Amino acid sequence: MTVLDTAKYLTTRSTENIAVLVADDDMSFRRVIMAVLSEYDDISVVAEAADGRQALAQCIDLLPDVVLLDVRMPGGGGIEAARSIHRHAPMTKIVMLTCSDDDEDVYQALKCGASGYVLKAGFVHDIASVVRALAQGAGVFLSAAIAAKLLDEFGQQKAESREPELSRRELEVLALVARGDTNDRIAEALCLSSHTVKRHVANILAKLHERTREDAVIHAKQAGVLNV
Repeated sequence: MTVLDTAKYLTTRSTENIAVLVADDDMSFRRVIMAVLSEYDDISVVAEAADGRQALAQCIDLLPDVVLLDVRMPGGGGIEAARSIHRHAPMTKIVMLTCSDDDEDVYQALKCGASGYVLKAGFVHDIASVVRALAQGAGVFLSAAIAAKLLDEFGQQKAESREPELSRRELEVLALVARGDTNDRIAEALCLSSHTVKRHVANILAKLHERTREDAVIHAKQAGVLNV
């Protein structure tokens, strides 16, 4: 950001009102948002835009505190516009508006510098509080439905990655370890060398993040990996 841009931004911020830009190719939706925001004395809609290029130009020129940006718009699209706005006007908070909770859009928007990602449905009732929170420095705002979905997916990924996969041979070795067999007896039972068995045991301990053979057996049993 240049010195001139910084001065322009500080001039914009010199009033008490929160400056907002509304960018959406649906004029009816823009009008609804603007009408709702006009009811609040501390929020001012300084401009509107119908596509991504207009939104970027307006942000560079006016440096609003918050831009409400539709995810899917002509003129490069909302995601690309968000990336450019974040680069040229990094002090402007970006709230992505969408009709869909598509995971990829959410991830891309946050990667591009968006501070909020909300579903249009029901958003109108919370718009003022979202704008205020982000203008006052809140970190990231997500619609409840999107936040819940992301947390659920994170939980599933964590659960899926919680237990590493043991190979068939490692499970055979671990079953014999659980029986109390030594490396030599395991090697004889599986027609392997003692050195190979020792490597298998070391791999099992590393995968399960355990220090002893006994702890590895307990871990595997509790996780349902080993049924002996």
